[in-house]
Amino acid sequence: MAELETKNSKHERRRWILPVIVLILAGIAFLVYTQQYYHADESASCSLESDETVKVVQTDYGWLFDGPSETDAIIFYPGAKVEETAYAPLLHCLAGQGMDACLVKMPFRLAFFGVNKADHVMKQYDYEHWYIGGHSLGGAMAADYASEHCSELCGVYMLAAYPAKALDEKTPAAIIYGSEDGILNRNMLTDAKQYLPDGSREYVIQGGNHAQFGNYGKQDGDGIAGISSDEQQHSTVELILQLH
Repeated sequence: MAELETKNSKHERRRWILPVIVLILAGIAFLVYTQQYYHADESASCSLESDETVKVVQTDYGWLFDGPSETDAIIFYPGAKVEETAYAPLLHCLAGQGMDACLVKMPFRLAFFGVNKADHVMKQYDYEHWYIGGHSLGGAMAADYASEHCSELCGVYMLAAYPAKALDEKTPAAIIYGSEDGILNRNMLTDAKQYLPDGSREYVIQGGNHAQFGNYGKQDGDGIAGISSDEQQHSTVELILQLH
């Protein structure tokens, strides 16, 4: 009887040891995956400094680019595996032109794990008009958040991204991407238009690509841009401000 119990206990140990090993290996693989990301380049660091027009403040959620506006602000979700400060030039420019910006740092640099971060941001300020946007996966997750919080938002901006859920007809939406984007799936973009409210805008920045919405260098699989990142980002700011 004792020998039988020993055999059973060994069998039970084998049953749970293998799943534990699999989970440990999966966790290690995930950590390795998330530690390989696109770093903000040196040009982005300059935009983290305040100037006469925009005050830049590091916050518990990320960064605030506080410009002249007292009423309008956008919550911005970064692209997947991109250091959030890579978007500082874009958002510094936007804040200076009239829309303050809240740049959100995401868990593991994946907006999928921080879809509802906007809740925390909006509780901290009393802006009259809130917008949300993001780049690539960040844009998709911003749209996901907007689909559930339409009454709190005045618009959603998707940079090289598209929604996966229906947006409320009362939520203005815009998709902006570069003509040379080699990463954005055009077929999925076309299919996703069914989720956009009537009157939504789609803009193609001629010569722009996927990565130049931020300042983090070349991205694997992307097309070659025919314009500079400064030009692409200034065009993006102009389009956002036209629509808000």
